[in-house]
Amino acid sequence: MARVNRQTVDLSEYPDLVVIYLGMQVYSLRGLLALGKLSLQIRKARKAQPDGLLAHEDFAFAQFPLHVAFRQYWRDFDSLEAWTRQPPHGQWWRDFLADTKGTGFWHETHSIQGGIEAVYDDMRPVPGLGTFAPVVPARGAMFSSRGRLSGEASKVAPVVTEEALA
Repeated sequence: MARVNRQTVDLSEYPDLVVIYLGMQVYSLRGLLALGKLSLQIRKARKAQPDGLLAHEDFAFAQFPLHVAFRQYWRDFDSLEAWTRQPPHGQWWRDFLADTKGTGFWHETHSIQGGIEAVYDDMRPVPGLGTFAPVVPARGAMFSSRGRLSGEASKVAPVVTEEALA
C-alpha cells in the first residue's frame, strides 16, 4: 500500500498574506453577457501582473443560478487595496454599482494577521459567511473592506463613496 505524500507550505516569507474570494452570480441573459465581458477583462488584468498579486485561480459553483468565482493571493492588504482603486478595477466597480446588469457580486477577504471581512451586493441568496453570520448594511465603519477587516479607515479614497450609494 502506498503512503500518502502529505505536504504543506512555508508562509514565513508572506507575513502579511491576504486571500480574497470573489464571485458573481448571474440572474439573466444580460447578466451572462456582463459576466463574459468581465471575465475577459479580468484575464487581461491578471496577465498585467498587478503589484502584490501572487496567484489567481478561477472556479465555478455547481448550483443555479450560475455562480462563478475566483480566489486571489495578495502579498498584503495595502497592495490589494491600492489595485482596487486603479484602472481597470476602479471603473469595473463604478460600472457595477451604477448597474448590476442582472448579476450579484460578493467578496470575502481573509488576512493571515487575523480578520475576515465580506461584502455582498445584490446576492440572492447571500453565500459564504452570510449563510451563518448576521448580514448587516455595509455602512459607516462597515462600508470599506479595510474598515470591516481591521476597524481602520481606508488609506486611499473609495472608488464610490458611501454617500453616492445612499
